[in-house]
Amino acid sequence: MSRASWASWSDGQPFWGGSSEVSVSVVELSELYPVGRRPPLVAYIRQLWQRRHFIWADARAKALGSQRGTFLGNAWLIAKPMLDAIVYFLVFGLLLQTSRGIDNFIGYLIIGVTFFPPLQRAVTGGSQVIVTGRNLIRGFSFPRAALPASYTIRSAIDLVPPMIALLVLVVVLPPHAWPSWHWVLIVPVLALQVLLSLGLTLAASRITTTIPDMRNIWPFLTQFWFYASGVFFSYERFINHPVMLRAMDLNPGYLIITMYRDVILYQRVPQPRMWLILSAWSLGLTAVSFVFFWEKEEAYGVER
Repeated sequence: MSRASWASWSDGQPFWGGSSEVSVSVVELSELYPVGRRPPLVAYIRQLWQRRHFIWADARAKALGSQRGTFLGNAWLIAKPMLDAIVYFLVFGLLLQTSRGIDNFIGYLIIGVTFFPPLQRAVTGGSQVIVTGRNLIRGFSFPRAALPASYTIRSAIDLVPPMIALLVLVVVLPPHAWPSWHWVLIVPVLALQVLLSLGLTLAASRITTTIPDMRNIWPFLTQFWFYASGVFFSYERFINHPVMLRAMDLNPGYLIITMYRDVILYQRVPQPRMWLILSAWSLGLTAVSFVFFWEKEEAYGVER
């Protein structure tokens, strides 16, 4: 803008040559508020519910897109867990003989490497949702918890193709696991897993926003969790200490894949104790993590 133009504007005259009838609205400062200010918890939940269509649309738009740019595309969503299962079968099943004493070890292994990695990604990938969504956060006013919620739904959609492939494989590969009414119980187990994943993503994203170095630590922690959850071995063969056995029984990752194995492979209803412990983990962690995330609502748009 030239000095002459600025002088004309400062005198109240329109310097762009248009009509002088252009009006300027005066807004009281009390009517303005910073983008990202934290509302009360109840109002925050209400705002999040009002954004449910945005959350769903964002999740659907990004779902099944992690393999874009590759030649096989979404086929990798199915191929990767199957290749993982082959590697673990060769190393642990054949070389280390961890398959001894496990009925239908192939199905046992495929279920583990299909359903556990989404829990890992809820932490490792979910921890980055605030960082990757920072431009959106700075430009628009919305509950920041919409980003972890969208990521969780997207991950659940991504799980559908490998889950269908898994069900086909356990029927086709010997020893065959035929469909039964127990397979209906996959739905509530999956619902509890998705809820647990939401709690993990909320907590990990808040922690990583505060301590950025955690993005390099989460993969090690989740890998330890993977190996400690009986993905490719039965821990009863290696652990005899009662305290350690009890700790394994309280491990939500172990509970999830064990319950899937019960209903898919062994055609039995998981023990009531498993349902109670996993429900407590899923509901409790999500509730605590939601409040934990909400408390830092105003800080998520700040550059570090």
